[in-house]
Amino acid sequence: MFRAYGLYTHIRANRIRSVLLLLGFVALLHALLFSVLLMINALGGGDFDEIVARAVDQFAGAWPVAMMAAGIWFLISWLFHHQLIRLATGAHGISRKEEPRLYNILENLCISRGIPMPAMQIIETPALNAYAAGLKEGEYVIAVTRGLLDTLTDDEIEAVLGHELTHIRNRDTQLMVIAIIFAGIFAFVADLVIRGWRFPYGIWPRGGDRRDRGGGGGAALAMLIAIIIVLVSWGLSTLIRFALSRSREYLADAGSVELTKKPDAMISALRKIERNAKFDVPSRMEAFFIENPLSGGSASLLSTHPSIEDRIAALQRYAGGSDVSTPTPASPWGSA
Repeated sequence: MFRAYGLYTHIRANRIRSVLLLLGFVALLHALLFSVLLMINALGGGDFDEIVARAVDQFAGAWPVAMMAAGIWFLISWLFHHQLIRLATGAHGISRKEEPRLYNILENLCISRGIPMPAMQIIETPALNAYAAGLKEGEYVIAVTRGLLDTLTDDEIEAVLGHELTHIRNRDTQLMVIAIIFAGIFAFVADLVIRGWRFPYGIWPRGGDRRDRGGGGGAALAMLIAIIIVLVSWGLSTLIRFALSRSREYLADAGSVELTKKPDAMISALRKIERNAKFDVPSRMEAFFIENPLSGGSASLLSTHPSIEDRIAALQRYAGGSDVSTPTPASPWGSA
């Protein structure tokens, strides 16, 4: 849809995609609220048209209440997000004295580009990975694994840090929290629906049947449509969250090149990370890392990250990078 030429148009195109994806969350929230109202009215029985009409009439009045409930959900998740990430990953803070090499690389990069320096953390695992987190200046942190620090060269570490700094500069750390919270709302409602209904006996609520509810075929149809909307909204919200994450990874790779001017280092770092990125973290955390620590990246719609091959191809196309790990095929005519 948006064809990008050059590094900066590539960045701009991915930002447009991100905005459109966020608007998709808002549209799905409208659908989710209507489905809940449809479900509540179906419990009261009546003809299908009557049930739908009541739900439509109630929508405008219910929207502020729904937004207030969503706001409370957001506030709680927002306030405790940083602590939950640290507990989930096992990251711990480090000082300049403990890791002077890492601190010097990050400090030089931040000073050269006029960027406030985030705090540094280490995750004690031999896997190669990293993430950025934080919601405002003074809270930002970049965490890298012990394996990444021990394996990558200085230029490659700088490229990874540039990638994570770009997430912070682009406010991706806040954006992904918003996406996860949105998706959590849909998952919560879908879970309530699945747990609250006896699927082996139809779509009727616990403790009642058709005669008790007086809904007849119209109530059954309305209930079925409401449940389908809830489940479809849940599925689409998950796809939007994954697509948003994939889009931001391309942006962060490009941003690293913009900061460091070293596309080859970003490519070689990705190659090394690709071979040993996996370690155990909660599934909701996977989108924060430079590479998915649970399953890696892929071209699938159900992946939080693009494949390493696609990311390297983008760096080669838009930033002029070279993949030195892929040897150039020998000429069939031999050397000159």
